[in-house]
Amino acid sequence: MPSHSVAQIRRAEQLALAEGASLMPRAGAAAATFAAERVGPGGSVLAVAGPGNNGGDALEAAARLLALGLRVQVVLPSGPEKLPADAARAWGGWLDAGGRTLASLPSTPPDLLIDGLFGIGLNRPLDSSWQQLVDTINAWRVPVLALDVPSGIDADSGAALGRPIQATWTLSFIATARGLTHPGAGRDAAGERHVDTLGVSMPPGDAAG
Repeated sequence: MPSHSVAQIRRAEQLALAEGASLMPRAGAAAATFAAERVGPGGSVLAVAGPGNNGGDALEAAARLLALGLRVQVVLPSGPEKLPADAARAWGGWLDAGGRTLASLPSTPPDLLIDGLFGIGLNRPLDSSWQQLVDTINAWRVPVLALDVPSGIDADSGAALGRPIQATWTLSFIATARGLTHPGAGRDAAGERHVDTLGVSMPPGDAAG
């Protein structure tokens, strides 16, 4: 599977945004379609949204899944106050759709969990509170769809930054991060790997590796 560095993926993302592309709604739609195909009618989905744009992708997906008639909950552990602008709009869209936001994991595991905690931007070990959250999710042993990369993985090297999410599937946006294709923790945690380019092409000269 072709893969790219985080810097290359970010460059493609910025070029697309400069041309007016709405990438977060596209990513949310792609994630929602992927999840809906793997949850039966009336199934339950829990989207766990982190403090950055990966969380925004999960919130976009949650609103779309709710519109499809699935039972959807969102956990936003760090709250909405520090969300970047696009992710804050996605949170507003989730509320407008009639969704509610939880501060911590519910007591009952879902049929499918969407990991939108950190994505490709994580470059330091998970702190104790995030690690506890990830450990609980892993202990549930439910199907997990990770967005971009499983949370707790360095997207470039594939190194574990703590004990990462153990995903059933990883859906990468624009391109697959290199850390998911090299032997190691990233590839082991990713599960079945998929990619949706969101209609974005990698810039010329950014060779896959």
